[in-house]
Amino acid sequence: MNTLVTSKEALLKASCELIKKQGLSALNIRNVAAFCNVSIGTIYNYFPSKSDLIAAVTESVWCDIFHFSENQMNFEHFTDCVQWAFDSLKKGEEQYPGFLTNHSVFFMKNDKLMGEKLMQQSWIHIQEGFNHVLSHDKKVRQDAFDENFTPNTLIRIIFSLMISAMIQHNYECDGIISFIHKILYETID
Repeated sequence: MNTLVTSKEALLKASCELIKKQGLSALNIRNVAAFCNVSIGTIYNYFPSKSDLIAAVTESVWCDIFHFSENQMNFEHFTDCVQWAFDSLKKGEEQYPGFLTNHSVFFMKNDKLMGEKLMQQSWIHIQEGFNHVLSHDKKVRQDAFDENFTPNTLIRIIFSLMISAMIQHNYECDGIISFIHKILYETID
């Protein structure tokens, strides 16, 4: 047996590689154990059930796709952050084929509540990053927002567009960037 892959982090990393190579449907206790060359019991030491394994790996993949590094939190403009998010989605689809569109279906079959919770945690993390960047963007017009159109409203719209991009597998966002630019930075007569 392989004694090098016996930490939770190493198993998660190997599980992510398994998804990259074989897709999300390959993710189960037996396949992860075989891929890592460890016993099934080793996997159960860290993940008491298949749902726990899937949840941890899904969270790890989302973190990999949307990790805000220290430098990324210093976007000068909100549009740069939105461009990065769409680029991250595209990269995520390339690295983890089928993951973006299939992981929610996968949870519906296994543990829908856990899947919804993980997805919500991932989106909240991204929204917090968007809020941080938007609130520090010095070029945003003073009158860009009001009580009906708040920064959170804009962020929810961007998220809707991101979900649409995932469904359509189209991560081109030039029109979205132009739309945001006109709303935030240019005077509208």
